[in-house]
Order: sequence, then structure tokens, then C-alpha cells
Amino acid sequence: MKRVVVLGSTGSIGKQALEVCRWRGFRVVGLAAGKNLEALAEQIAFWKPLLVAAEESLHKELKARFPGLRLATAEEVAALEAEVAVAAIPGLAGLSPTRVAVQTGKRVALANKEAMVAAGPLLWREAEAHGAEILPVDSEHSALFQALLGERREDVAELILTASGGPFLKEPEDLAQVTPEMALRHPRWRMGPKVTVDSATLFNKGLEVLEAKELFRFPLERIKVLVHPQAYVHGLVRFLDGSLKAQLGPTDMRLPIQYALTYPERAETPLKDLPIPGVLEFLEPDLKRFPALAIAYEAGRRGGLPQVAVSAADEVAVEAFLQGKIPFPRIPEILARVLEATPTEPLTWESLFAVDAWAREEAKRWA
Repeated sequence: MKRVVVLGSTGSIGKQALEVCRWRGFRVVGLAAGKNLEALAEQIAFWKPLLVAAEESLHKELKARFPGLRLATAEEVAALEAEVAVAAIPGLAGLSPTRVAVQTGKRVALANKEAMVAAGPLLWREAEAHGAEILPVDSEHSALFQALLGERREDVAELILTASGGPFLKEPEDLAQVTPEMALRHPRWRMGPKVTVDSATLFNKGLEVLEAKELFRFPLERIKVLVHPQAYVHGLVRFLDGSLKAQLGPTDMRLPIQYALTYPERAETPLKDLPIPGVLEFLEPDLKRFPALAIAYEAGRRGGLPQVAVSAADEVAVEAFLQGKIPFPRIPEILARVLEATPTEPLTWESLFAVDAWAREEAKRWA
């Protein structure tokens, strides 16, 4: 029986990962969560994990409900003996437990794109030293991973990520009118608030471009984005001869999650008979309407710490928008200001966290 730890178990990806584990009959040995007490309690009751991590404010109540429960840090959960760790703690908070999972030689089903964006070269160094696998959970990166299987890297011309375009692809004309409630109504995906707003600004696609650059170790200029409103084609690979390979499938995160958990096997799911859309559209992204995508590309051209800085600044800017402190177009403005002020020095574990902290404070100045 495959053993799994889920880091970020009460978030959208974590819950769906647990659903996949239930489909497949896997044993969930560890859960790491934040402060969603009721969701975590329900998971503990069902899975009976060996270790649980949660915010300290929940410890007293968790011990009262589950007297024999062993509470730990997210890093200790990540270090448990298991075949797979689902890394789904959002933001840079997920980097440390993800690093521990890699250091223990597991397969890491990576859903935390910020970890690869900020520390890709460092994580690969750890993976190669400890024999760990890093497989993508994002639907777009899973698509590219699948399309690249069996192909020679030297035959690849470009990687193409698709973007649904979010809720504001064409309207309203004036994005200053956008409210948090409007931004959180994504037309295709069911996600957490931060990633949903990022999808509305297209910065989420910018992060995915940077993740693809680090995950597949391809040059940035060979990674493109196409807007695909139907969200059925998740990624394409174009080859030197002009051929294209694409991965298509339902708009359901459980599919890429399961593939990362079961690869190279494909197990049957309840999604196998869903209808195929009759129309598939592809559009060039409008960088004037969505400047956050262009800012992500510029961070990628600079590489290293600028990628850390814009990722951190975005967390602050999105939170300020959700709290009603700044208008929607202010988000990319803050990212641009932080990017231009980012110090230039080599990427290390130490400099990474220092620049992350600096970028958050810098972003707060403009939020």
C-alpha cells in the first residue's frame, strides 16, 4: 500500500489529493495543515495519520478531540517514511517542508509553484543528491511533463502553457472597477483565494512560466503562453519539425494529482467518460491588459532573486487587494516597483529568505 503525506491538507489541492488517495486506497501517514480546525479534524478522524502539523492555536482543541494524536511540525511530517509527499502548502511557507521531503528521497508531487520559482536550482541540487523525484501537480506542468515523455530534449522547439484568461479576459473594460468578489469568481477552476486572484491578473500564468523554466530547465525564451478559454488543452510542446503534442482533459485537478501519485501508471477515475468540448480557441495574451504576465517574464530574464522578490510581493499585493486596501490594477504596479528595486546577488538558501522578507516589506510600502 502506497504511503502518502499531504502538506497543505486543508487547502483546495490538499483536499483533492486526499480524495485521490481514497480512490486509490493509499495510506495517508501524515497531514500538515494551517488553522482550519473542522476540516483537519475530519481528515484526522478518517485517515488516522501517524503525525499531524497545525497552527499552534489549534493544538489544545486537537489534543482534546484526539487524545493519542502526535502533533509535530510540517517538516517532521514531511520527513515521515512514505513513498510520496504532496507539497501543497502555498507560498514560501511551503518551501522548508518541501525541501525536507526532497532530502528524504521521496517522490514530491509539487503543487507549490512558489517553491520551484524561488528555489528551483537549489531544490534540484537537493533532489539529485538524495535521489528524490519532483513531479508536477499543476495541470499545465503535468501536461508538459506528459507531452515530453519519450521525446528528445534537443527536438523541442518550445513549451506552451495555456491560460483560461480568468474572469476578466474581455470585460470589464476598466479593470479599476474590479472588486475582490468579482476576482474570486473564476469561470473554470475551483481554487483558493490567492491563486484565483493571480489567475485574474494572469500573474499565476507568469509564475507557471517561471516554474516551467526551473522544473524542465528550458530557456525562458522557449516558454510561451496561449489563452485558451475552454481550459481543456492544458499544455503543448512544439517540436523543431513543426509538430505539436498536447495533453487534453477535463478541468479537474484530481487528474494531474493522481498522475503525480501513480506515475507511470494511469488508474481509472470517475472522469473517464466526460464529454469533449466542440470548440477549442487559442488567443495571444494581452500584455497591456495583463501586465503582471510581462513582469513575471522580466523577473525570469533576470533569474534568481528577482523571481523570489516578485513572488513574495505578489502575496502582499493580493492580500491588500482582497482586504480592499488597493484597486485591482495596483497589484502589477507593486510587482514592477519591487522588481526594479530588487538587489542583485547570488541565489542561496540564505539570500532567498532575506530577499523574500525584504520584498514583502517593500511591497507593503506601496500597498
